[in-house]
Amino acid sequence: MNEVIELLKKIKKIHFIGIGGSGMCPLAEILHEEGYELSGSDNNESDILKRIRALGIPVSMGQRAENIEGAEMIVYTAALLEDNPELVAAKKSGIPTFERSKLFGAITTMYPNCICIAGTHGKTTVTSMLTQVMISAGKDPTAVIGGKLPFNNRYGVVGHSENMVCEACEFVDTFLDLDPDVSVILNIDEDHLDYFKTLENLKASFTKFANNASKAVIYNGDDKNTIDAINNAERGKDLITFGLGEENDYRAVNVDAESSAFPCFDVCRDNEILGHIELHIPGEHNVYNALAAFACAHYSGVEADEAIKAIEQFKGAGRRFEILGKYKGITIADDYAHHPKELKVTLEAAMKMGYKKVYAVFQPFTFSRTKILFDDFVEVLQIPDRCVLTEIMGSREINTYGVYTSQLVEKIPGSVQVDGFENIAKYVTEKAQDGDLIITLGCGDIYKAAKIMVDILKE
Repeated sequence: MNEVIELLKKIKKIHFIGIGGSGMCPLAEILHEEGYELSGSDNNESDILKRIRALGIPVSMGQRAENIEGAEMIVYTAALLEDNPELVAAKKSGIPTFERSKLFGAITTMYPNCICIAGTHGKTTVTSMLTQVMISAGKDPTAVIGGKLPFNNRYGVVGHSENMVCEACEFVDTFLDLDPDVSVILNIDEDHLDYFKTLENLKASFTKFANNASKAVIYNGDDKNTIDAINNAERGKDLITFGLGEENDYRAVNVDAESSAFPCFDVCRDNEILGHIELHIPGEHNVYNALAAFACAHYSGVEADEAIKAIEQFKGAGRRFEILGKYKGITIADDYAHHPKELKVTLEAAMKMGYKKVYAVFQPFTFSRTKILFDDFVEVLQIPDRCVLTEIMGSREINTYGVYTSQLVEKIPGSVQVDGFENIAKYVTEKAQDGDLIITLGCGDIYKAAKIMVDILKE
C-alpha cells in the first residue's frame, strides 16, 4: 500500500484494466477529478462506460497488450482471469501494476475519518444512504460506492474534508487492503465460498476487518455470525451495535413493516427515542440498513434530525429496486440481488406492493454460487407469481461444477428459461398485463433486458 501512495505522488498517467466495473469506476472518477490522466479498457459495453467516456476518459473495447502503452501505473480488477492478455502484458512490462484494492487502500489512508462498510448484504444501499446523509449535513465526504447514487447520478464523490465513506467488499479479502477508521459490519452470510471454503474462514476475515479499524466498529448486534466475528476481535476501540434487540446501542422500535412495503420506525439510542423515520425504500431489511447509516452518521457528528431528514429523502441506490418506469400499466424495476437471502427480501417486498402479478427475471451469477446455494435458489424463486431464468453468467469462472439453469427450472414450479435479452424482453412483455410488476434480478448485465422491455412497451 505504501508503494502505491508514494507512486501516486510522482506519476500522472494511470491505466485501468476493467474500468467498467462498479468498483473500478468510482476510483477512476476520484482520480480524474484529482487531475490524473486516465485510460481504460473493458470487454462489455455498459452504462458505466458511457459515464466514463463522458468524463473524457478514453476506453478501449477488448483487452489487448497494446492498451497499456504510455501508462505509468496500471490498475486491474480482481475479476480478471490470470491469462487475460492485457494483464499478462502489464505484469511483464515493468510498469508498476496493482490490483484495484491496493489503489483503493492507498486512497483510504488519506482520510482521518474513513468509514468502510462491509457485509454480505446491503453494502451499496448503506454506503449510498450514508453518503447522501453526509452530503446533506454539509460533511463534504469523498465516497466510493458499488452502485450509482441517484442523488448525484455518480459512483464516486470527491469531497474536500476528512470524511470518506466507502463500500468494503469481502470478495477475495480485498477489504483487508483498506485502512478504516470505522469498520462497519452489516451481516455475515455464506457467500464467495469458492474462495473462503467455509463460513468459519469467512468470519475470520471479518474479524481481521474489524481489527483494522483505528477508532470504532459499528456492527449488527442481532446477527449471530457478526457477533462471532466481533467476539474474536481485538478490543481497545469503540464497539457500537445496531439492531432490533434491546441490548443494541442504536435500536429500531415501534417498527411497522406490515401496513406498507415501506417500513417506518422510531430510532432509539441508549433507550432515548431520537426521532421517527419513514423509509422510501421497500423491505423490512432496510430497517437495518437505515439504522447502520444513522449510527455511522451520528458517530461522525451528524445531528439526529439532520440524519433522519436525509434518510427519509433517500430513494435508493442504482440497481437496488430501481423503478425504471411504468408503461401501459406495467411497472419495470431492476435489482442487484444475486444471493438467495437478497432475492428473498426483495421478492417478499415486491409481493407486498399491491401488484396484480410479479414477474421475476433472474440471471444467476457464477457457477460456484449457483451450485453451492442451489436449494436456496429453488426455494426463494418460488416467491413471485412468475419466474423467468436466463443462462448462468459465469463471469470469472469456468463451469467445472456441472450446474445449469435447466436444473433450476426443473425444480421451480411454473418457471421457464429464456436465453438472450431480446428474447427475454419479448417473452415477458407479451405475458405481463396492466397492473403487473416485472423486476430483473442479478449482479451481471440483466439490467439490459429491463431496458429493452422499457423500449418495447414505449413503442
